[in-house]
Formats: sequence, C-alpha cells, structure tokens
Amino acid sequence: MLAGGHGRSPLAMSSVPPTQGRVQGSNFTPHHYKPFSSHAHYQQVMRSLHKLQESGFYWGAVGGREASTLLCPEPPGTFLIRDSSDHHHFFTLSVQTPRGTKNLRIHSEESGFFLQPDPQSTQVPPQFDCVLKLIAHYMGKGLETVRNKEGACGGNSGQPEMKGRSVYLIHTGGERIPLELLRPLSTSLSSLQHMCRRTLNNQGLGSERAQQLPHTLRDFLDEYDAPI
Repeated sequence: MLAGGHGRSPLAMSSVPPTQGRVQGSNFTPHHYKPFSSHAHYQQVMRSLHKLQESGFYWGAVGGREASTLLCPEPPGTFLIRDSSDHHHFFTLSVQTPRGTKNLRIHSEESGFFLQPDPQSTQVPPQFDCVLKLIAHYMGKGLETVRNKEGACGGNSGQPEMKGRSVYLIHTGGERIPLELLRPLSTSLSSLQHMCRRTLNNQGLGSERAQQLPHTLRDFLDEYDAPI
C-alpha cells in the first residue's frame, strides 16, 4: 500500500478503522488503495465525494481516453471531474484547452485538496477542504465565501490573478497554458431543486436569511454549498 502523504512515512493503519483505510465504494474503481492519513482525512474525502455526486459533473470511473472523447467536441474551458486512474490520487480534473484535453490530478492530504504545485514556482497552491471549492476557486466563483468560511484554508494563494481568479499554469509539451474553467460537462440534466439550490449558492443567501428558513430547507442547502 502507498503512504497517504508525499514523502512521509506511512501511517500505521491501526490508527484508522479497517473499513475506512481505503476507498472501495461503488464510485471508486477497485485499484484505489491510497490510505488515508487519519480518520479526519477519510471524512474529508467522503464529504467531498458526496458533494461531487450531487454536482452533476462527476463522471466516476471514466478513463483519460474516454474523458478526452467526451470533451473534444466541447469549447475550451469545459471540464469534468472523474476518478483518478493513478492509485496515488482519488480524483482528476479533465479540461478542454486550445491544445486539447488536459488531465490534472487533484492531490489529497489531510490539509486539503490542491492541484500539482508549479515546479517553476516557489508558491504553495491554495488548499480546500472540498474538491468543489477548489473548482470554484479556479472558476473565480465564491472566492470570498470560501475564504470567510475556511479562513487560511482558502486564503491568499500568492498566485497571479486575472479577472478575479487565480491563474494556474498547465505545463505541457514545453508550453505553459493557463487553466481556464468555464463550464462543467454534466452527466445528466439536473433536477429543478438542485438548480435552484445552485443559484442560491451562486448569489449568496446570507447567514441571517438562511437562519429564517425551515430546518429541512437549510439542511438541503447545506448538503451542497457550491455555486457550480
């Protein structure tokens, strides 16, 4: 089995319940054996998985070639989230660019989810407790909301910014292509309830107004708090 951290010594699996030492659910392919560094790490990944399943653009066990086939007819900036075929990682971001489809592994540590650090930069990439917050950050959506809720987790990345979003450079074939996330590729048509929830998240309901809602409606909104 592989260590949960990069360059760290393996965590004794006795500290993590046996059923939570790996992801082997119906939405992960059997070759995913990346251990969790702690029970908190396990909970973080599973919460993120649940929200991805609600998002409508999580494609599960789709391979790189199939992702490229799906995205090829779409305009640049179209993207999807899928299971990573690399057992060091849980998720991969596949995005259509002017140079074709590019696949970016989403790293997962107890400190959060983040994209591969730029080898030519000393800046540390921003980390988020949810994959959807990571996506929203690079789309330029809900940045202040993420920062207010998570504090340092969604704080200043130290990365260049353009049009309100952080610029992440994809290194490919000797080129550096700016990552542009504009529109997710949906697996199916979203329900009316989910579209309304997403619209409220995008516009911002406000804590005071949210407290005035019935508990069942508040719980429904809390289950998916992303603007995408």
